[in-house]
Amino acid sequence: MGFTGFDVVIPVLVVLVLLILFTGIKTVPQGYNYTVERFGRYTKTLSPGLNLIIPFIDRIGAKMNMMEQVLDVPTQEIITKDNAIVAVDGVAFYQVLNAPQAAYQVAGLQNALLNLTMTNIRTVMGSMDLDELLSNRDAINERLLRVVDEAAHPWGIKVTRVEIKDINPPANLVDSMARQMMAERDKRAQILAAEGLKQAQILEAEGRREAAFRDAEARERAAEAEAKATQVVSEAIAKGDTQALNYFVAQKYTEALTRIGSATNSKIVLMPLEASSLIGTLGGIGEIAREVFKNDGSSTPQRQAARPPLVRPGETS
Repeated sequence: MGFTGFDVVIPVLVVLVLLILFTGIKTVPQGYNYTVERFGRYTKTLSPGLNLIIPFIDRIGAKMNMMEQVLDVPTQEIITKDNAIVAVDGVAFYQVLNAPQAAYQVAGLQNALLNLTMTNIRTVMGSMDLDELLSNRDAINERLLRVVDEAAHPWGIKVTRVEIKDINPPANLVDSMARQMMAERDKRAQILAAEGLKQAQILEAEGRREAAFRDAEARERAAEAEAKATQVVSEAIAKGDTQALNYFVAQKYTEALTRIGSATNSKIVLMPLEASSLIGTLGGIGEIAREVFKNDGSSTPQRQAARPPLVRPGETS
């Protein structure tokens, strides 16, 4: 049985139809978006899954990765505001949100984003002093993120993070900074020591002032007591009572002898004492004692001894 031309055409048509169907069926993996171009013009975007296009009329334009991606920023030298040269590198994280814009609004997406990030790093960090640059890394990252994300927005890109990894000043500048830090720490230590010495001196002066005040107060109290005693004796003398005067003189005399005898710098004391004065004073003390015992009702009557007369210096008894 021979094959006719129709028998040959049918298999060929079936194979051709299958090829056309397979050509029009497109499978998009998860995390990607494909753009479709018809005669070179963008028509639609294929989402992840099974999609159909018109064979030989539509074709896949760009396969865009919609996942968050990492862009490594190479090391570059930056001149700060105070003319210090530092080497800086970083990293940027971005994500494509609009596949057609990322595919058709910019040529070479990663290269454009890399140059944009490097340029803004030089701009932002070049406007700062070295000390501010080293101490405000979080503020630098935030400012870079805001500037780069705003510039990349027309490309359908969302910059999620920009981080400065390393800031490396020259070796001589690092040594200068270390010496400056040590000098600053020494300065703070000297200031603290001076403050401590000042406080100690203030406390010591306040202690001396308090002690002087208390000594003066004690002397004032003693003077008041002495004045009071003198007033009492004066009033007693004015009333004709000489016993208080004898007691007062004997007490002062005894205290003076006690101070002279207890002095450590004297071994022998030569004093011109008149016996009559001393006997008279002691007689006054004995008279006071007799008066006390005579007025005491509980004691038994005793023979009163005659009071020795007061002998003044220069007189004979």
